[in-house]
Amino acid sequence: MTIVEFKNQISSAFHNSDDLFFREINTDYVQCVLSYLDGGSDKIVLEQDIISPLITARSAVSGDNLSDVIFYGEEIKPVPTDDCPARIAEGDVIVFFDGEGEGHLISIRKFDKRAIAEPPTSNVLKGPREGFIEEIKTNVTLIRRRLKTPSLTVKNLSVGKYSSTPVSVLYIDGIAVNHVVEEIIGRLNAIDIDGIIDSSYVASFIQGRRYCFFNQVGSSEKPDVVASKLLEGRVAIIVDGSPLVLTLPFVLFEDLQDGYDYYSNDWSSSLARFFRVMGSLLTVILPGAYVALQSHHYHLMPLKFLITLMSATNGIPFPPAIEMFFVLMLFEILNQASIRMPRLMGISLSIVGAIVLGDTAVKAGLISSPAVLVTALSAIGIFCVPDQVGALSILRFIFLCCSAVMGLFGIVILIVLLTAYLVSLSSYGAPYLAPYAPRINPDLKDGLIKSSTVNMSERPYSIPNQNRKRMSKDDD
Repeated sequence: MTIVEFKNQISSAFHNSDDLFFREINTDYVQCVLSYLDGGSDKIVLEQDIISPLITARSAVSGDNLSDVIFYGEEIKPVPTDDCPARIAEGDVIVFFDGEGEGHLISIRKFDKRAIAEPPTSNVLKGPREGFIEEIKTNVTLIRRRLKTPSLTVKNLSVGKYSSTPVSVLYIDGIAVNHVVEEIIGRLNAIDIDGIIDSSYVASFIQGRRYCFFNQVGSSEKPDVVASKLLEGRVAIIVDGSPLVLTLPFVLFEDLQDGYDYYSNDWSSSLARFFRVMGSLLTVILPGAYVALQSHHYHLMPLKFLITLMSATNGIPFPPAIEMFFVLMLFEILNQASIRMPRLMGISLSIVGAIVLGDTAVKAGLISSPAVLVTALSAIGIFCVPDQVGALSILRFIFLCCSAVMGLFGIVILIVLLTAYLVSLSSYGAPYLAPYAPRINPDLKDGLIKSSTVNMSERPYSIPNQNRKRMSKDDD
């Protein structure tokens, strides 16, 4: 194939795109062309380390001896001409010599990336303040800095018909179970979609049940958290373009844990976990319990409290269930608006939501102050477990509707059904409600009551792994 034919083939594949560049070199010793995309490669390295040596070469250069002329840290791989457009689209440089049947790949990709900083979704009180960014190689390096062992294995994949998004699967050989790793890689290879934009796309394909509104895949923006999960036998999935790293297998109790728990006093960590559980329960049950007591079981309330409640709700034109549903819906609308509103307008939204809507609606007699108080308590509790906000919001409305019809009896039925449903879930061999259902005694050391790190000599039994022993005790 000639240089002209090669250029025509690449130009046709890119539909004569304006950001496709060709650089021809015609000297007495070199006849080749370099093809690359503008902005995808490091131009300084391209000029100094590739083009300049080729131009100044004083002997014949071809694909066979290209590595003797260009000083490149990796192996210069031959690439069939049919595959060259895909590699150019990824940001690589293809060198094609006149008369040869294949190109030669040189990867000098350089994309602008965000600096490593504290993750915005995880406030750090104690511990490392580094967070993942959108560049996959940097994220892999952040984990390797913490796990300096050749047992840390990285498997690179490409997912997406048009995006060809790089995906890396990380696990520690000798700890992670082989069949779990193979199943995860198999599901990733089976993904057939136009493009992967974020790791959330991948999570929807590799989770156990498609239509479950509970999280079935762990995620974190902190390298120290992901590294600790790898040491327990989990598998990490890094998607290029996303700062969220996925981890599997996953159990529900992971969302009640926090990296700060392991950098602070054991008793304070246990107390914090208790408050997170209580906050979650208040979020889900409190609005429904308020409606059930007011509509069906008012005789269960103390007399003084009942009198206070009746005086506060006297004159409200709506039934308790409709009133609570309206207040909760108003909060959800304000919450969605605050998330998407520019930061400079956030103060205005707070004033409108808290004063204009809330206070005015109470004074106008449309809603009662107890309903606003219950909603506020429920709203505060929902952020105790931020990764389950979506599930808790849905459950809150379900419990409200059921309590409006059947009272406290309906709440009890829903709790039983929800517990049975959660018990039926599993994630790659890990019971979803472990270590409490089923009860796994060794894992209770890192349960609601956290034990000291020196007492956690074994890896979790909830997570499939090959090596249970984490450290040696003095008496071993």
